[in-house]
Amino acid sequence: MSVFKRLFKIGQAEAHNIVDKLEDPIKLTEQGIRDLKRDLDQSLKALAEVKAMSIKAKKESAEARNRAKSYENKAMMLLTKVEKGELDSAEADRLATEALNKKQDAENQASSAQQNAAGIDKNLVNLEQNVKKLRSKISHYENELKTLKARAKVSQATTKLNKQMAQIDSTGTIAMLEKMKEKVTENEALSEAYADVANENRSIDEEIDDVLGTESPSESSDALAALKAKMKAGKGEE
Repeated sequence: MSVFKRLFKIGQAEAHNIVDKLEDPIKLTEQGIRDLKRDLDQSLKALAEVKAMSIKAKKESAEARNRAKSYENKAMMLLTKVEKGELDSAEADRLATEALNKKQDAENQASSAQQNAAGIDKNLVNLEQNVKKLRSKISHYENELKTLKARAKVSQATTKLNKQMAQIDSTGTIAMLEKMKEKVTENEALSEAYADVANENRSIDEEIDDVLGTESPSESSDALAALKAKMKAGKGEE
């Protein structure tokens, strides 16, 4: 195995290892977020219920105070009837006393309801803080999950690339290139050889013509003039 292929194999193994390590944290984080969201839903439900209890206790306290005030007014009205001669004094005192007793009961109920509301409000503060903490944790873990998933994608891409690189046969590729170079060199040499053979098969006339080249227009004209003179001289001799 070549050094390069060995290195690619090592990189591939390390990338697989990273992915394996990332899978569990991602699953755990997803499960943790689901658990926290369930806890948040339960906390919100509890918060709503406790708020309802606080509202009810405060309403009961207000109603009890109104009853206490009403009984006090009734006792005063009974005593007023005595002053007007509309009611016997003893009967008025008896009824007014009962009204004041009712007033006291109502005030006690109002005080108890108020204390109950105060205790509930303290629990509300704790519940609201817990809800805020849960929301903060959920947001934190969701951001962490995004980071882990991004890392996992990078690792998977690295694994794929290393796998592809590991499958490349660098030795075979180099051998193929060397064969191509050798073939091109052979073709170039063969072409030169054919050129040499062609030169060796030329006649002496071809070689002379190559050296002298084609006649210039002036030389051709001179030859034509000489030929005409020769023909004219021949006619004169006849």
